[in-house]
This record gives sequence, structure tokens and C-alpha cells, in this order.
Amino acid sequence: MAMNSKKGKLFTEINITPLTDIFLVLLIIMMVVAPTFQSMDNNIAVPEINSGIAIEQNKAEIAITKEGLMYINGKQITPEQLVDELLAIRDMLEKPEVVVKADSQVKSSEIMKVMNAAQDAEYKKLIVAGEPLSKKEQKELKEDNEIRG
Repeated sequence: MAMNSKKGKLFTEINITPLTDIFLVLLIIMMVVAPTFQSMDNNIAVPEINSGIAIEQNKAEIAITKEGLMYINGKQITPEQLVDELLAIRDMLEKPEVVVKADSQVKSSEIMKVMNAAQDAEYKKLIVAGEPLSKKEQKELKEDNEIRG
């Protein structure tokens, strides 16, 4: 918006202070709201493993909390719905594989339910995710085993 000043020159500058204020307010709002969008995976303490490989994305991921709640790709389900949900998403996946992320305090029977459901839904591979041990912890375990054996 051009305006004439007292000297007859055209005023063509834009005041960006209000725009900056709006962006700062939006930034603060997003910083406050963002923690609520965290996935439930932070509530799951997966068991530690000695070695392994990284898990690829684009698989059916089932998370089980220590309270026994099940989530499939972030959506909460009941154990009765597990086979139906696995069948529903199987065709959308590149490989029919299931990744189970279970809390270390979850009973083995819950993981067996997932295994049976995956087999019923005709998945070819089931991966149980774990937290790899650090190199130092692996070395300590190896030394402990050598001392015992």
C-alpha cells in the first residue's frame, strides 16, 4: 500500500512487527502443544538385546504397554480386533511383516497372542523389537560369560 509522505515521496515499506508478533505467538503455542503429540512408544521400555539390525519402516507395528494395551501403527485396539486389523493393513504393506514392540514387563502370553494373530492373518515374518546394548555392556556380558564358562 503506497502512501504519500510530507515531502511527496512514496512510502512503500511494510511494517513487519505485527507479523513477527503473530509468528512468535504461534511458535509458543506449538511448543506448548507439541508434547501432547508424542507417540505412545515413549511409554514402552523394550527389553535389551545383545545385537541386531535396524528395523525398516513400513511394516505392521504392534506396541504393547505394560498395562496390556495394544496399538497397531499408533491406533489402539483390543486383542479381539488384532487379526481383523492385521488383515486390513496387510495389502497396504510392501512386505507382510509384523514388528512387536512390547514393554519388558509384558507377559509372554500377550506376545504369543500377537504371534498367533499374525499367523492367522498370513503374515510371513514377525520381528520382536528390543533396545540394543551398548558396546561396553556387550563386552561386559561377554567377559562374564567367559569367566563362568
